[in-house]
Amino acid sequence: MDTLNLFIHGRAVPSTDSAAIPVLNKATGETIALVAESTPDDVSAALESAQTAFGEWRQKPAHDRAKLMRRAAEAIRVEAESLVHLLTLEVGKPRAGAQREVEAAATLLEFFAEEGLRIRGEIPQLNLADERIFIVKEPVGVVVAIVPSNYPLILLSWKLGAALAAGCTVVAKPSEDTPLATLRLAEILAEAVLPPGTFNVLTGYGHTVGRALVEHPIPRKVAFTGGVETGKKIAALATQTNKRVTLELGGQCPALIGAEADLDVAAPALLKHSFDNAGQYCYRINRMYAQAEIYDEFLARLKAGAEKLKVGPASDPTSFMGPLVNGRLFDKSMSHIQDALERGAKLVSGGQRLSGPDYAGGYFLPPTILAEADHSMRVMTEETFGPVVGVMKVASLEEAISHANNSRYGLAAYIFTKDVAQALRAAERIEVGSVWINNIHRSYNEAPFGGFKESGLGREKSHYGLDEYLELKTIYLSL
Repeated sequence: MDTLNLFIHGRAVPSTDSAAIPVLNKATGETIALVAESTPDDVSAALESAQTAFGEWRQKPAHDRAKLMRRAAEAIRVEAESLVHLLTLEVGKPRAGAQREVEAAATLLEFFAEEGLRIRGEIPQLNLADERIFIVKEPVGVVVAIVPSNYPLILLSWKLGAALAAGCTVVAKPSEDTPLATLRLAEILAEAVLPPGTFNVLTGYGHTVGRALVEHPIPRKVAFTGGVETGKKIAALATQTNKRVTLELGGQCPALIGAEADLDVAAPALLKHSFDNAGQYCYRINRMYAQAEIYDEFLARLKAGAEKLKVGPASDPTSFMGPLVNGRLFDKSMSHIQDALERGAKLVSGGQRLSGPDYAGGYFLPPTILAEADHSMRVMTEETFGPVVGVMKVASLEEAISHANNSRYGLAAYIFTKDVAQALRAAERIEVGSVWINNIHRSYNEAPFGGFKESGLGREKSHYGLDEYLELKTIYLSL
């Protein structure tokens, strides 16, 4: 099996070393590809390519950049099937989820193409004789984008779209578990006449390739999505050269279900959001606080709904959930389940790895619900990043708010109650970056996304996310 090349300056380039990393079919455990383990020389080559391209890309008129980005988005749609296929293999997600991810990536590029046309400067009207002040926005420079395994294309597009619209160039490092769709994306964008060096891709491990990218003097910004501890290390390394950082880190997101909640709406929405993508995304629900009046009925509805969710390989079109990406995430989920049971939780559904011909090669864990949970349990205080949720009984929404804020995380929260005033007051008090009230949908491109506390720094998506890739410059002119 030949090793796939890196993508540098508009073409596939072999690594300067022969070391390779296997990429597995997450449903079967079989090796489907080998990718290069980038060397320090490869890192320098990719960054130098991006630096060269930056000089030209930043000077390109905004409407020309937008035109190329729209063309790139259309190219993604034309080649969508190849990307969908790779996502179903390397991530293990069902086909419908892979299709949504590819379309979302294309839509993000289109969104930022238009948003880039709305970048504005400012001229303060100070009425000074023979003096003028211009405040302009300029691209920050070469950007390093480090992306995890759960949504390789969506999370990359949040960074790539904003960076390109601002006039920056990008070197991306996908997760070593899921690099194939990103490499294919680079080919597609190059074929869509994105200038060479504008978007480069390096494969390898975070502690080697990722670290080398962050420490290198060329990049002026690092955009990272991943775990809290890794994000802290990246922030510390970035300070050595005063790089700007955007960190979209972990979430241990709470749902608050009041006594007046419409369970016909709440239960299905909470089920889907807890277990979509096998629970492998940052703002999924990890813990629920249900008022005592509806606690038993709510649990019964969760149990009935969870048992209807089909777990299986992407090849089965009826699958709602696929496998976990790797054994490390599976072991963490199992450790949270075991810890909760040892501390008095009751297993409502799931809890054991699935076995049989369809499951033998992958880490398949069914939707797992733990009742009678409390804050002595890891499932209520740590990010699981798997299909496991704890449910705790509370006396009031006030108590639920207190528990929700008793966390080092602050990414997202979810509130269900027919008392809109109570819901809005709760939303204002919960210490998170995004709050959904009485329904759950994906975060919109027009709204900022990011976290409070240890859940991150900065924002992605929307014009706020675009600003993260721009520097302010003040020009004083004497006439």
